[in-house]
Amino acid sequence: MSTSSEESTTGRETETDGGYVHRPDGEPNAEPEPSGFGVRGWALVAAVVLSFLVVPGVIYLVPSAPGELGLSFFAAMLALPLAPALILGLTAVWSMTAATRGNE
Repeated sequence: MSTSSEESTTGRETETDGGYVHRPDGEPNAEPEPSGFGVRGWALVAAVVLSFLVVPGVIYLVPSAPGELGLSFFAAMLALPLAPALILGLTAVWSMTAATRGNE
């Protein structure tokens, strides 16, 4: 083990670097801090709530609603889960495409 005053025994940087510390805060091209979900994020949250809470809740609480609207059992059991899945999928693709392009 070296007893030089330039080396640190705690695993930190040595004093030979002249005290330079890189601080990226002063860089001109630094990205700004995110400020929240934005419109696309809230649209995605609304699609998730619609897909996982509202539509299944309506199907559970009012099972006769599709029949009252003129849908057969087979059509209702295909269409009711498919519509929220499409809404959720399209909203997710829309929000991620915009986020990767930087259009928030």
